[in-house]
Amino acid sequence: MVEAERISARQRAILTAIVENYIETGEPVGSGTIAGTIARLQAGGGAGLSPATVRNEMAELANEGLLEQPHTSAGRVPTARAFRMYVEQLSGGAGMARLGRRIVGAAGSALESQRLHLESQIDSSFAGVSGTQALLERTSHVLATVSSGVGVAVAVVAGGDTLEHVHFSRLGQGRVLAVVVTTSGLVRDRMLTLDVDVTPRELEAAANFLNEHFRGWSVERVRAEIGRLVERERREYHLMLSQVEQLWAGAVPESGAEVQTVYVEGVANLLGNQAVGSAEDVARLRELMAALETKQRLVELLDAYIDAKQESVRVIFDLEEHMPEMAGLVLIAAPARMAGEGRGTVGVIGPKRIHYENTMNAVSYIAQVFERML
Repeated sequence: MVEAERISARQRAILTAIVENYIETGEPVGSGTIAGTIARLQAGGGAGLSPATVRNEMAELANEGLLEQPHTSAGRVPTARAFRMYVEQLSGGAGMARLGRRIVGAAGSALESQRLHLESQIDSSFAGVSGTQALLERTSHVLATVSSGVGVAVAVVAGGDTLEHVHFSRLGQGRVLAVVVTTSGLVRDRMLTLDVDVTPRELEAAANFLNEHFRGWSVERVRAEIGRLVERERREYHLMLSQVEQLWAGAVPESGAEVQTVYVEGVANLLGNQAVGSAEDVARLRELMAALETKQRLVELLDAYIDAKQESVRVIFDLEEHMPEMAGLVLIAAPARMAGEGRGTVGVIGPKRIHYENTMNAVSYIAQVFERML
């Protein structure tokens, strides 16, 4: 936090109050408001700051590029650098609750109480959830709820994940729904379009063959063994095995590849946070919605910024460098480990006015929930 060392402890406290007030209201913040906030927080623990003193300190913070004044008569709003410094304070030192609030005696215990309450809420939300797919779905929902942003949960299942059960359903001429359940709890369903029509009886026979012979086998090993049997068995057996091979290849398309499952919830939460006036604003909003709904784009975004080796939550402000549609938004994410292995990511995409402390705590705790539950 080299940049934070350039300002005094009092200026850090004032800047923290400004950022939190702006997050809460979305309005420029005046010196009188901040003086009153600090006085209430101190609650008799020392001399307060006059509006004039706060105004002078705000002018210094503006000179440092941490505050800006949108209108001549308006208060100040934090810049992107101010948000970064605020997040550094949340992440640094002995924990998120420090916030540069050393002037406030009771704030630490109150923040700790809020954190414990949040974790209790999250634990309740995950009660009864089992399996990777259900956990991912619940994760995106919980993150969207606690942050009022977009909750994102991604899990990577290696090609070596083992088969628990497979089921095929005929939906129409040459159309089959394949459902593959792995021992890790992941359920993958794919719509297959076949070159020839297959009867329900043939689909049942194919599913029974796979379930009886390959339960507990890795995806890659199943594919290799089916190919070997096709080459070896008699001609009359070849037709059934060929059907099995085609169905399995469609259900699990890439041998040895990693399969990424993505759950996204809360896209509508961003609508109220985006300014829409001109045709250009409308076009930008459409691009943003399209980007959020294209799950592969979200995977690319997470891969660009979140390293599975990192140990803590990361907050990214410059999303537009990777995806121009994300200008003005922030990503708060962390790797989610399963059995000690970095195999997923949980996070929130939201406006820069997002409640950072609450969201960072939620993302961090849910990443731990992954490892505990899986």
